[in-house]
Amino acid sequence: MNTIEQTHQQDLERLKSLRYMDDDFMTVCLADNFEGVELILRIVLGRNDIKVKLVRTQEPLKNLQGRSAILDVHAIDSTKKEFDVEIQRKDAGAGAKRARHNSSLLDAHILKPSDDTEDIPDSYVIFITENDVIQGNQPIYPVERYITIGENKVLFGDGSHIIYVNGKYRGNDEIGKLMHDFSCTNPEDMNYEALAKKARYFKQDKKGVAQMCKIMEDMRNEAAQKAVLESAKETAERMIKMGKLSLEEIALCVPSLSLDELRELEAEVMQLA
Repeated sequence: MNTIEQTHQQDLERLKSLRYMDDDFMTVCLADNFEGVELILRIVLGRNDIKVKLVRTQEPLKNLQGRSAILDVHAIDSTKKEFDVEIQRKDAGAGAKRARHNSSLLDAHILKPSDDTEDIPDSYVIFITENDVIQGNQPIYPVERYITIGENKVLFGDGSHIIYVNGKYRGNDEIGKLMHDFSCTNPEDMNYEALAKKARYFKQDKKGVAQMCKIMEDMRNEAAQKAVLESAKETAERMIKMGKLSLEEIALCVPSLSLDELRELEAEVMQLA
């Protein structure tokens, strides 16, 4: 068996173990899967009236300073409410500041220059975490702003909502069954067909398996390219700090970086100096 065949076999074995709790697999399964996204939102929010009109996966959003975040699943419903569903296997990726950042990007994206701020629709940032990061032994943790009036607290009602979902929860209810499905590797053992049929397609159907293998190959290539670029940046940064070569000369030594990229890197180095 040659290297290509070995890599393909490894991909097939890895595919068997993938779950909705793996963000790359989830975003593939939920791309244009209106039924699946509606199911998740309805269960998490406890509402049956959500009708999804748009779904985008792995969507980058930027603020005015260029700082970006890539939303795992970005959805908009029939009332123009916007939803960001994030999968987090590592606790560190689901911190309060990360939730605040995603919420602010979502709001900035919603509001157009001519819009009145009072007309901005509600937004929801939903973190589905593999562990109980809040550590309260609850299935769902809604995060809301409140006004403190003396000893009383009144809901602020700004329409911005953050929700944490405990992926460890396994109660005999809808959210427990949903979290079971998110950690399930076998589509036949899932509770919800809206999720199982997509998992079944990418794990068992010949075309779906081929598509997933291509995605995994692209991810490997992207990771390799990123590693090369990071190495080049580290080398260029060391050269800039030494101050012995011009940017043009550094560009000859590090051809994978353009002069514009080197200028940006120089500006960052000078700012941190």
